Amino acid sequence: MSLERPNILWICTDQQRADTVHALGNERINTPNLDRLCREGTALTRAYCQCPICTPSRASFLTGLYPSRLPCNKNGNARMHLPEGVKLVTRCLADAGYDCGLSGKLHLASAWPGVEERVDDGYRRFWYSHSPHQGLGNGNQYAAWLEAEGRFDEVLDTSNYEPAVQRGVRYREDVPSALHQTTWCCDRALEFMNEDRGGPWLMSVNIFDPHPGYDAPRTYRERYHSERLPAPPFRETDLDIHRLIAETHAYRNRGSVPGEKEQRNKASYYGMIELIDENVGRLLDALERAGQRDNTLVIFMSDHGNLIGDHGVDGKGCLFYEDLVRVPLILSWPGRFHRGCVDNRLTELTDIAPTLAEIGGASLHRCDGRSLVPALTRADYSPMRHETVRCEYYDTLDGSFGRANPPPHRPSYATMTCDERYKLVVYHGSDYGELYDLHRDPDEFDNLWTDARYADERKRLASVMTRTAPVTEDPMPRIGRF
Repeated sequence: MSLERPNILWICTDQQRADTVHALGNERINTPNLDRLCREGTALTRAYCQCPICTPSRASFLTGLYPSRLPCNKNGNARMHLPEGVKLVTRCLADAGYDCGLSGKLHLASAWPGVEERVDDGYRRFWYSHSPHQGLGNGNQYAAWLEAEGRFDEVLDTSNYEPAVQRGVRYREDVPSALHQTTWCCDRALEFMNEDRGGPWLMSVNIFDPHPGYDAPRTYRERYHSERLPAPPFRETDLDIHRLIAETHAYRNRGSVPGEKEQRNKASYYGMIELIDENVGRLLDALERAGQRDNTLVIFMSDHGNLIGDHGVDGKGCLFYEDLVRVPLILSWPGRFHRGCVDNRLTELTDIAPTLAEIGGASLHRCDGRSLVPALTRADYSPMRHETVRCEYYDTLDGSFGRANPPPHRPSYATMTCDERYKLVVYHGSDYGELYDLHRDPDEFDNLWTDARYADERKRLASVMTRTAPVTEDPMPRIGRF
């Protein structure tokens, strides 16, 4: 079908799991505006990131290339150098006539100690705030806005601030939602969307939440009773798995039995998402009032997921459990894309760049992803987009950060390949690996790696993993902390 070029509202949260949308099966969370997006568009329920850590994932979905093909494997490169001929899709869209803006986090390079060094990203307006605390006094525009409004001390507690590592700042308990960074990011988006212009626009709203540390405003957190939330999937054998991984990989979190702390964290995590949802509603309502909704593609997604006690782990790392590598992905363009559709075919976040390029009349030099336009517009489109999806962890995190006496850096490499049913994880240089049957074992407890009955599946997925492997070297210097 012929596609006129729409405006693009691209909302990307940080570390949001796929199972956090009420309309997609989570009856405990309140997300009426994400539910509204699902009714007005297509929810891709098996969307996988290409790295379970921020910088490589973001570089991947902004270019459509696997992190190791760029290469951009580390979280906190001192700077990002794109290979010759490779551009961010936002740059390609700007070249094609789009007016592009960003509010919040970019994180293609280190955000420590202030504003990250930008590549040619195509953004004309750039309201930068990696997190509420990082870059205080050195480029954090959200913090600078609070200062200018005379509200900084009302919102942020700096009594435990450690400038050297940019940590120790927290939201105060009763921060008004109107002063939260999530709301600030969306206020900047509204400002950009309301500008006079003669052509289409793209606005990237890169919210830091629901990234830890689990500090939702009190009123949002208290809407969820931690004791009523489902306990995270966990077995004692999970701790044995973490020990095996730590024998060969720089893996800080050896795991622990989840308990009340994880339940409290989940309640706050849900509260953070509810605040995000309210602001999504503000943006959708603004589009409606301005008469722009029918000509605006809205994308809602996250860069990767989060483990809140799942398998005894909090946060992220060199792991590939579903709740860490699967993310929400909803696309809505009224009158053009399918409405009320739940699509459970395999999707990679690399698919976003070619989708936007096709819709916006731009071109990408090369791409590992596949445009989603046929699946979103054609009633007769039934073939799977991907037979398998790929996720990488290639020397991604510096295990020394935050330690008084850090051990020598030990690079860690691991790769995941997943098809409709089976997931294979290879920890490079280790005899240990993982193979899960996601149909029979969706919580990923029964590791079939050494089960002779599944030797053919293991061999088949290992062959796919080898065929799809790009270059793995990442020469970029690392100075970052997040």
